[in-house]
Amino acid sequence: MLTFQLNLLPQLSSQALYGIFKARCEVFVVEQHCAYPDIDDTDLVCWHLQGFIDNSLACYARIIPPDYHYLGYVAIGRVLTVGDFRGHHYGRDLMQKAIEICQQYYPSQPIFIAAQTYLIHFYQALGFCIQGDCYLEDGIEHVNMILEGKHDA
Repeated sequence: MLTFQLNLLPQLSSQALYGIFKARCEVFVVEQHCAYPDIDDTDLVCWHLQGFIDNSLACYARIIPPDYHYLGYVAIGRVLTVGDFRGHHYGRDLMQKAIEICQQYYPSQPIFIAAQTYLIHFYQALGFCIQGDCYLEDGIEHVNMILEGKHDA
C-alpha cells in the first residue's frame, strides 16, 4: 500500500533527502539524459511529497508555493515514479495527493505544471488544461498546464 509523507526541507532527515535527490537524479538526469541543476534553491521553499511502498521511496513530487513561483500559481514539479515501482498507477495516486494538498493549503488557487508532452493525456485525465504552446526545456518538449482552483458555489 502506498503511504505518503509531506515535509518541508528542514523536516527531512539526511537519509530521506538523499533518497529524494538520488531518485530525481536517476529519473531526470540519467534516464532522460538531461544535464541541468536538478537541485536548486526552489527545494528550500517547497513541500516535498514522498510516496512509499513499505520503506522504499516509490514516487515523489514537490509543491511550490504561489509566492515563490514566477507566475504566482501554486505549482507541482519534479513528479516522478522510481523505475522499480512503475506500472502500478503510483504516479496517478501521487498527483491526486499533490492536488489534494494544494487545494488544502492554497484553496481556490489554480495549480500549474510544466508537463512533458508525452504525459499530456495523463494530466488531462486529472483535470489539467493546456495553456499555450509547446516549448523545449532541457531538450525535452513541455507544455504549461493549469488545473483551475475549486471555488465555493
